[in-house]
Amino acid sequence: MQLYSTKNPKHIVNFQQALFEGLPPDNGLYMPSVIPLLSSLFIQNLNKYSFQDIAFTVAQAMLNGEIPDYELHTLVKNAINFQAPVHKLDEHTEILELFHGPSLAFKDFGARFMAQTMGYFNQKSDQDLTILVATSGDTGGAVAAGFYQTPGIRVVILYPSGKVSELQEKQLTTLGHNISALEVQGTFDDCQALVKQAFLDTKLRSKINLSSANSINIARLIPQMFYYFEAYKQVQHIGKDVVFIVPSGNFGNLTAGLMAKKMGLPIAHFVAATNANDVVPEYLQTGTFKPRASKATLSNAMDVGNPSNFARMMDLYGSTWNIIKENIDGFRFSDAETRAAMREVYSRHRYILDPHGAVGYLAWRTYQKAHPEHYGIILETAHPAKFLDSVNSILGMEIEIPDTLNQLYSKEKAATLISKDYNGFKDWLHLNIK
Repeated sequence: MQLYSTKNPKHIVNFQQALFEGLPPDNGLYMPSVIPLLSSLFIQNLNKYSFQDIAFTVAQAMLNGEIPDYELHTLVKNAINFQAPVHKLDEHTEILELFHGPSLAFKDFGARFMAQTMGYFNQKSDQDLTILVATSGDTGGAVAAGFYQTPGIRVVILYPSGKVSELQEKQLTTLGHNISALEVQGTFDDCQALVKQAFLDTKLRSKINLSSANSINIARLIPQMFYYFEAYKQVQHIGKDVVFIVPSGNFGNLTAGLMAKKMGLPIAHFVAATNANDVVPEYLQTGTFKPRASKATLSNAMDVGNPSNFARMMDLYGSTWNIIKENIDGFRFSDAETRAAMREVYSRHRYILDPHGAVGYLAWRTYQKAHPEHYGIILETAHPAKFLDSVNSILGMEIEIPDTLNQLYSKEKAATLISKDYNGFKDWLHLNIK
């Protein structure tokens, strides 16, 4: 598998290099030189394959022999050992539940696949690896769970102080061992900027072997393609044009869907659903991309004012606004609308959406008015119990808490408070990473 930088198509690396580098030296993003087209026979017969078989086939095509098939099959089997079922909401709508992994969020797919592939390549190295990851909510918990006690790998998670839910914070601050948490006095964008600056700091990287587990790393997007195929498989028999509605923050999830479409999955359209952080819906309407400081909202994992993966979306479609608009619609919604949607869905269907899924539901209903013939699959990206206080307050009830989350309440938070100043972050790395 060969990949190039979005800022320099002549800068070519293989998958292993892209996996460990995270970012190219020019601060672009790695993209596959070729996105392979899967056979139409495979697509037509998806219902004959297990989720793991589908995941292996997609990964095999993308990696193109960089990991031997027998090794890759084992890695996929270990990483994707939980399901991604769809739940029928009404005759035109399905909810794709992506919260059945260990951290109860869709980030488990990417984090576990990365942990397996990094562990595979790193076992041949005598140098320890430090993974830096910025999180607006769910990424941190998934990465912490995915890499916990992985030999030779240290994980440093940066998260915005006071801007993640209590249970999200507990997931990334209570494991210890090879997992360290830094509580940043700033926003997610500040956390992401610190990570990017560290990767571009050649002096730092000469002393510390760094990689990233954010969606800036291409290895996160490959496994996120898996569940688009799996979801389509489950509704294929209906025979309608399928639209995926994607709650979006850093836009890695939607980019993975676009790549799945490039591989031959017959997705009719995508809907990007955002909260007040609406730079991509604004771009889709105006043709102008204007990143800005993020705003804190109820759907905090989508509080991103300068989504990194926008560059990949542009790259996929040659930065052509009209072509992008043909494939994606974008809508934004307020916290008040999100609360109302959560109440509506529970009242009508007795189904509990988390705030992010509720934003997706609103986007689908808006899109559906002009396209009633389409069949919608809304990505429910996290278990509602991860936003317990908000969900209980909005629905006026106490929802059930899964055991994996319930156990977190008794655990002690361990995090280091730092400013958004890069020098302070760099000093912490020098002092704590040996």
